[in-house]
Amino acid sequence: MSKSVLNNILLFIVLILCQAIIFNNLVLWNTAVAFVFLYLIVELPITISTNAMLTIGFVLGLSVDVFQDTAGLNALTCTICCFLRKPLYHLYVPGDEDYAGRRLCIATMGALNYFKYMVTLVLLYSTVYFLVESVGHAPITRLMTRILASAAFTLTVIYAIDSLTLARREKRL
Repeated sequence: MSKSVLNNILLFIVLILCQAIIFNNLVLWNTAVAFVFLYLIVELPITISTNAMLTIGFVLGLSVDVFQDTAGLNALTCTICCFLRKPLYHLYVPGDEDYAGRRLCIATMGALNYFKYMVTLVLLYSTVYFLVESVGHAPITRLMTRILASAAFTLTVIYAIDSLTLARREKRL
């Protein structure tokens, strides 16, 4: 196996454990939840085939479902995000720029493109997750508050993780 595959497997395990141990128990104001495992979906290279990405997303979501006892909710939402990941990427990245085989991060995409891509993906995840979870039982204001607060919390955590890994990569150079 290549070094990048091993790094991604290790990142998968670390993010699942962080989600299960820390972020499932860290709910701000009984509203905002950080979906830290989305960092794996956000940062994987765009050249991964759709089938492989859907499989990764499903396994990632199912792994989180095991710890959250959410009966496939994360698996569904991760699979949807993985399916829409490539079109969202091409929505924000000009056609002449190519990040083939490279991690998607601030350093490779630029701050603005990366932020737009990440915001859209996290908002999509939060919206689908809370819509399916509530199934029409939550008032619309509560639902919107949970979606926006969780998206903001998740974006903050993912941005912090990416900044930490960026600092580590720059230190090696």
